[in-house]
Amino acid sequence: MTELATMDFHPQPQAGSPKPWAFPAPERGTLDNGLTVLRCHRPGQQVVAVEVILAAPLEAEPTGLDGIATIMARAFSEGTDKHSAEDFAAELERCGATLDAHADHPGVRLSLEVPVSRLAKALGLLSDALRAPAFADSEVERLVRNRLDEIPHETANPARRAAKELSKELFPASARMSRPRQGTEETVQKIDSAAVRAFYEKHVRPATATAVVVGDLTGVDLDELLGDTLGSWTGSSAEPRPVPPVNADDTGRVIIVDRPGAVQTQLLIGRVGADRHDRVWPAQVLGTYCLGGTLTSRLDRVLREEKGYTYGVRAFGQVLRAAPDGTGVAMLAISGSVDTPNTGPALDDLWKVLRTLAAEGLTDAERDIAVQNLVGVAPLKFETAGAVASTLADQVEQYLPDDYQSTLYQQLAATGTVEATAAAVSAFPTDRLVTVLVGDAAQIEEPVKALGIGEVSVVAAE
Repeated sequence: MTELATMDFHPQPQAGSPKPWAFPAPERGTLDNGLTVLRCHRPGQQVVAVEVILAAPLEAEPTGLDGIATIMARAFSEGTDKHSAEDFAAELERCGATLDAHADHPGVRLSLEVPVSRLAKALGLLSDALRAPAFADSEVERLVRNRLDEIPHETANPARRAAKELSKELFPASARMSRPRQGTEETVQKIDSAAVRAFYEKHVRPATATAVVVGDLTGVDLDELLGDTLGSWTGSSAEPRPVPPVNADDTGRVIIVDRPGAVQTQLLIGRVGADRHDRVWPAQVLGTYCLGGTLTSRLDRVLREEKGYTYGVRAFGQVLRAAPDGTGVAMLAISGSVDTPNTGPALDDLWKVLRTLAAEGLTDAERDIAVQNLVGVAPLKFETAGAVASTLADQVEQYLPDDYQSTLYQQLAATGTVEATAAAVSAFPTDRLVTVLVGDAAQIEEPVKALGIGEVSVVAAE
């Protein structure tokens, strides 16, 4: 008789007890040269992330040289007093490191990621780039040409074109925020290596800079390592630059950027609001998420699911520039695209969503889902050293305390439905929104005028 085979089943794994999570708390210190350092030990993160924040904001760019901060940022990796541009790139590659840099309204930021085993070498290269950048004529000229080549592509991109127009509309022409972050063809072509070096010497120094280091620092003597690398960077002391006030005009109006023959209309509807120092920020984050933060939010339910006008519409708040006294500014916006014939109906329904929100408020279910999505996803969102370092750097740029992110999650969880509703309604009042439409004016101008959402004007696409 054949013996039947038997199988042994292992016990089913049981879920462990949930562990409390909080955003990582950094340790703060200062090097002898005045450089502020935030460090955060993250066991298991073998790729270390380093962010260096430089107090070289866009509003500090010389008159007529918009874009010079961007060229300088890009030039940091184009050679030093020790390495040519090619050698510098090769040395980074040997370390398995990446080095990126960009300029924005708060300042210039350099982002380094490198395996912890090569951290010393990579920090040495980063130090050389900050301490003695070459700014060679040929390299700056190449970066200028590259930037000039990018501008036509940005103009051709409907979303980028809409953002450019909205900034121009919201802020006075004298304000740096009214103009493209990376400069225009007219301003960029005036930039040369002498101007870049002058900007560097005036604004880049360790005393007004901050370095954020995040990763598994087991066995790493970070004090010694930083002292030998970024600690060798010298420069004069300087007081932080004053943050000038921001003026904006969010009178309700519509600007159509004419693109004859366009089959879609790009929508960007915005105004300005307070920065993260304002007590309303947590409720505003929650309310805005309920309005348009995900595929299941109100705007998508109506415009995408019910009406089929679009693949998606999003509402968001983005800090443009923060100030310790609360006089900073954030962009509050709704963005998306719809097919040309439905531009008028889509805008009509979008305004109906906003009016219904003001009249009836959010539901408790919407609030609960938003809290779950925003707070519950945090441990995954900050799983990498790079994500933690970037957020800590944001807090530095925005003059926020080191525990801001942890406090924000507590505040989000404690925000009620009524409070979130009030914040969302206040963020997007139907009579104080500047609407930019990039599309075929011949087809969309009259239907949009009929909506009565503001005076309509048409500008050329360039």
